[in-house]
Amino acid sequence: MLNLSVRELAILIPVILVSLTVHELAHAAVSLALGDDTAQRAGRVTLNPLRHVDPFGFLLLIVAGFGWAKPVTFDRSKLRSPVRDEILVSLAGPGSNLALAFLGAVAIRLIVSVTGTGDGFVIEAAFIFCSINIVLAVFNALPVPPLDGSHVYMAYLSQRNSAAALALSRYGFLLLIVLIFAGRFTGVDLLPIRQITQAILRGMLRVVGV
Repeated sequence: MLNLSVRELAILIPVILVSLTVHELAHAAVSLALGDDTAQRAGRVTLNPLRHVDPFGFLLLIVAGFGWAKPVTFDRSKLRSPVRDEILVSLAGPGSNLALAFLGAVAIRLIVSVTGTGDGFVIEAAFIFCSINIVLAVFNALPVPPLDGSHVYMAYLSQRNSAAALALSRYGFLLLIVLIFAGRFTGVDLLPIRQITQAILRGMLRVVGV
């Protein structure tokens, strides 16, 4: 379990709620825009976090550092261009988190400009907001089913080798769990999410002038 203070929890809980909600809403909204109303009929085109957050997945995010939200389902057959649009729907989630992170970086720049300091609760919250959103974007962009990044090639693979696509869909999550826990127990970064997150955050802060 992560050793979190009350101060850190006060920041982390609302940040994760907002980040997961926007991530899933982005999937649903892009799916609707591309012709599929499945997510809309399921009530997922909303900013209400109760429609998106999985209680157990959310708890794991807080105490273990990884977890999940309720997945947004879509019907490929309803998309105007099924292969292309599946990729767009899938990348909408990570893309929305990167957009939130950049807005957070802009907020940091404005706060520092107004207050003249990089310290304090608000700045800390803004940095955590940026970091969490980048982590969510990077993690979900991994090319391992059922993560969003897998749809970049699964959309094509399912047409060319349905057996391979089915095998990846079945065992992808298990592979992901093995990689996460193997990294935890061995101390070897099998999924270099932290390094990529730090590099993206530094890049965003440099762009906004922090």
